[in-house]
Amino acid sequence: MKPRTWTKRLTGLFLSVAVFITAWGSMTANAGAAPQADLQLAASSAILVEVSTGKVLYSSNPDQPLPPASMSKMMTEYLVHEAVKQKKINWDDKVPVSEYAFYIAKMPDSSGVYLNMGESHTVKELYKAMAVVSANDATVLLAERIAGSEPNFVAMMNKKAQELGMKNTKFVTSSGLPADELGPYSVQTDQKENLMSARDSAILARALIRDFPEALEISKIPRFTFRAGMPNEIKKPNYNWMLPGLNQFYEGVDGLKTGHTDAARYCFTGTAIRGDMRVISVVMGAGSETKRFVETKKLLDYGFSNYKLTKQLDKGVPVKGFETAPVKNGVELTVPAVTSNTVMTLTKIGSESKFTPTVTFQELTAPLKKDQVIGKVTFVEEGAKETDYLQPEDMAKAGVDLVAGQEVEEGSWIRLFFRSIIQFFSNIFSSLTGK
Repeated sequence: MKPRTWTKRLTGLFLSVAVFITAWGSMTANAGAAPQADLQLAASSAILVEVSTGKVLYSSNPDQPLPPASMSKMMTEYLVHEAVKQKKINWDDKVPVSEYAFYIAKMPDSSGVYLNMGESHTVKELYKAMAVVSANDATVLLAERIAGSEPNFVAMMNKKAQELGMKNTKFVTSSGLPADELGPYSVQTDQKENLMSARDSAILARALIRDFPEALEISKIPRFTFRAGMPNEIKKPNYNWMLPGLNQFYEGVDGLKTGHTDAARYCFTGTAIRGDMRVISVVMGAGSETKRFVETKKLLDYGFSNYKLTKQLDKGVPVKGFETAPVKNGVELTVPAVTSNTVMTLTKIGSESKFTPTVTFQELTAPLKKDQVIGKVTFVEEGAKETDYLQPEDMAKAGVDLVAGQEVEEGSWIRLFFRSIIQFFSNIFSSLTGK
């Protein structure tokens, strides 16, 4: 056989072995990893999260900062609710239209309610206009009302983003409009668009509906009337077409926020509930208004078809093997430990998930009141990692508090004195007998 023929055969054999080793290494590295569904989403990034557990059910490029457009308004909504809670403003406060808000109202192709100089509207009316029909003019007016100016308000937005753990977010406007398209109010900055990742958008959406659940009562309004009964009354449908009566209706959807600019393309952070399970979906960079809802439907269908919440423990019951907790200086030496609430875990339909309870007790000293928090039980699926969750702390929080099942009174000094004597001799006996 010719040397060249041997060389070709050896080269071919070497390449075959190399391919086999590479493939085997890949299979080994992925062994045990749960395969992610191929939803073939036509979007730049996406994420789907179960709200109560923070478990990520699907993700695609979730941590890439991208322009969110008007999804930025979820942060403005959060800060409005917070300002009301802190009594800095009231829902019934009348806010006169500023020159800046009037300028934004006149911008072509800008969503709004056409605010006019000389008008005043309540905080609640402006909030509804922002949340339901994405009114940019109402948004900047609220920002000015809370912080004095939009730049001051944007600083508040970025601070709150850090507090919430949004690691790939940077705001430059309150509305999501590009910072260099605001005419005389344009912001001089290297960053022209707000930036936010799909994960951060889900974090923000969950914080909004967790801390201010009343936000959903407004976000689910399918049609909105501004200046009702006045000659310049405006009627508009919600930009979220997945709400009842609109053309992309999806059962259970009650929020949350759409977005669109040339750079962002079409985005949507949605939330839906069926039974006791609520999910949040984020789609960024879809190709059209309709497409963002089509892709969202794929995510929601996948979540509701493949996952369910399963009860591990009822409220007010002990955890097997951890029925009591030790108590110092009490009439009793231990206190019954029971769950403060029902313990639910997220499981994939059709596959058995194994959850092991982890119990931690506080160091307890009498007196104790009934229902006082004395510890915690967590249920984490075997093999779970922090990266399986929306935020790392979600894995650590996967459970409920344990509370005292009864009151424990503080022992009298004579009781504690004789108990200490008995314990002293018991320890001596144990040391002598080796028991």
